Amino acid sequence: MKSSGSNTEAPGRGPRVLVVGGGIAGLGAAQRLCGHPAFPHVRVLEATARAGGRIRSERSFGGVVEIGAHWIHGPSQGNPVFQLAAKHGLLGHQELSEENQQIETGGHVGLPSESYASSGGRVSLELVAEMGSLFYSLLDQSREFLHVAEAPVPSVGEYLKNEIHQRVAGWPEAEEAKKLKLAILNNFFNVECCVSGTHSMDLVALGPFGEYTVLPGLDCTVPGGYQGVTNCLVASLPQDVMVFNKPVKTIHWNGSFPEAGETFPVLVECEDGGCFPAHHVVVTVPLGFLKERLDTFFEPPLPLEKAEVVRKMGFGTNNKIYLEFEEPFWEPGCQHIQLVWEDTSPLEDVAPAPQDTWVKKLVGFWVLPAFGYVHSPFLRGSLRRERVLGGAGSSATVSLRIQQCVDSPGGAWGFNGGDPKGAPKRRW
Repeated sequence: MKSSGSNTEAPGRGPRVLVVGGGIAGLGAAQRLCGHPAFPHVRVLEATARAGGRIRSERSFGGVVEIGAHWIHGPSQGNPVFQLAAKHGLLGHQELSEENQQIETGGHVGLPSESYASSGGRVSLELVAEMGSLFYSLLDQSREFLHVAEAPVPSVGEYLKNEIHQRVAGWPEAEEAKKLKLAILNNFFNVECCVSGTHSMDLVALGPFGEYTVLPGLDCTVPGGYQGVTNCLVASLPQDVMVFNKPVKTIHWNGSFPEAGETFPVLVECEDGGCFPAHHVVVTVPLGFLKERLDTFFEPPLPLEKAEVVRKMGFGTNNKIYLEFEEPFWEPGCQHIQLVWEDTSPLEDVAPAPQDTWVKKLVGFWVLPAFGYVHSPFLRGSLRRERVLGGAGSSATVSLRIQQCVDSPGGAWGFNGGDPKGAPKRRW
């Protein structure tokens, strides 16, 4: 943000620039600015005691686990995050290989190594692959309405369900087999909700869905922790750039604020009473924070059209729970276990029982290969609707609910999960 009036920058000294927010966007902006001789006075105001935002790695289970962001999607030369990780030696040989960078995934999550039905027993991986092919072909079609005058339906979810409904009519199988196919498709819907960060694909607009650029490369993790990427960004900045524990209260802009013989068009007021004058301010705070503080965060208020964008733009929540087992119950080399809830269908909007609300949003388990005995189940759903998870209380309570899904031969899922040793919950 800057003044709409005349330039008040002191000749020869360069402008003062403040970056509000020390997540990867704020750190990236600060690095670019600090690398340019025209911007010698840059500060990053971070509300917490650490940089990185939702990129956060912790030591647990005898290794590194990701509390927030997990994968580098599309790790190839067109991806600046991949370039940064590669530059600082954060990736292994396989992730850096040309072969890995050239794999075309279409932005789709890979098919599971194993699939289990909620009544017990395995689901045919051939059937899963068939339904995956159908779902992802329809998802690719939904990206083709970017430049049309008017999309046929408002949302991606509605488009997908209409197309699936037409195909179900031509399926020759018996009713039970059709139900299983739909349950598998429902799992793919839930996985895509995680990818798109939404409670429902019905909330994702069809018209602009094709704006997302899908890069080549097989999604990868950072062996030493994703936080290594943001740590490298912080290390590249001059020592006095980062200012921690400085939550911003209000950005006063388009004004005239004197200090030490200079006049500045912007004044950033912090919660502790501190004030920082600036010529320019780059705001990189989360959308949810903007929604919550929109009426008080900017003075004067943002122009109406910008405020409306903040109010109307949506975002979702991903939750994951790390489960540690005494020993693996899955096959060697398994990377992803799919959970198929047989009483679900993308064509039916039936609310599960309250005690099953969050459990039935489990899309599957991802094995952490570095540990061998740790699973990370992912859940999708809005934070507001996931309060049953937050209210579950202790890790023991969460473990019990997960155990009901994975425990004992002939149990809910037909494989022996044993008793999870721990289940820390994570949200981002």
